[in-house]
Amino acid sequence: MNKNLITRYDGNPILTKKDIPYRVETVHNAGVVKVGETYVMLFRSHLRTGRSIIGLAESEDGFKFNVQPEPFMVPAPKGIFREYEEYGVEDPRITFLEGKYFITYSAYSRHGVRIGLAASEDFKSVERIAFITQVDHRNVVLFPEKIKGRYVRLDRPHSEINPWSIWISYSQDLKYWGESQAVMQPEKYHWDEMKIGPGAPPIKTEKGWLSIYHGVFPTMAGCVYRLGVALHDLQDPSKVLGIGDSWILQPEDPWEVTGYVPNVVFSCGAVPEPDGTVKIYWGGADSVMCVGTASLDDLVTLCASESRSILP
Repeated sequence: MNKNLITRYDGNPILTKKDIPYRVETVHNAGVVKVGETYVMLFRSHLRTGRSIIGLAESEDGFKFNVQPEPFMVPAPKGIFREYEEYGVEDPRITFLEGKYFITYSAYSRHGVRIGLAASEDFKSVERIAFITQVDHRNVVLFPEKIKGRYVRLDRPHSEINPWSIWISYSQDLKYWGESQAVMQPEKYHWDEMKIGPGAPPIKTEKGWLSIYHGVFPTMAGCVYRLGVALHDLQDPSKVLGIGDSWILQPEDPWEVTGYVPNVVFSCGAVPEPDGTVKIYWGGADSVMCVGTASLDDLVTLCASESRSILP
């Protein structure tokens, strides 16, 4: 498959710090979901302290966003969440599940990074529910439905023995998770050889759960973050049916190559559309937000017909 799988929007970047009505230094790594006919984006921003908050923007077409006048989430000022969010809240993912919009986010503190779970019914308010990992975990994405009676997630714990691989875990109540197992590992001397992690929440297709993930490759000039896709079995998502051998997006535009963290495209959100396309959102160089469109069939085909070996 030689064609570009993602068509970049001509109006990229779609959000920069200049679009935010309060003082921030970056806009990136946003979760996006469609609420009726409105696209809702929860984006991460750095403050001048270096710590992160989460803002909210809305759009009628998925391309042109208007930002709300106040942040959506800032570190909790009191309670159990305060201690574990003191250094910032980051990288939200949004999953519509059982009538609510569940938000997983990275919470940073002096103890390290762990994942918080919050929920909203209308994005007018947000309720923190629990911390659903210990340290050191990042990149938790929830599947949008129960599978065999259980909630399912993909996540990325850190381990020096098996570094930065994608795991799957299960829960009865969204709070307590277990039966974890590794399902994907970085591929030696490949575009994702250094580390991988879940990106957008999985998308259900006829042939499997499509997972957009990020992969990192080390170079003499620093790391390069790219996006790839994998396909998981519908009934047993711990079974990976295929992993696209090539990346689907890499840093190319100036705002992806140069910025707060150079050479980064990083996705936390994708919205499937009724016409068989998907809007994929990504942060460019940890500085701006971008969007592009792709065919779901093309992404599934890449996993199915141009898959790398998935043997242990």
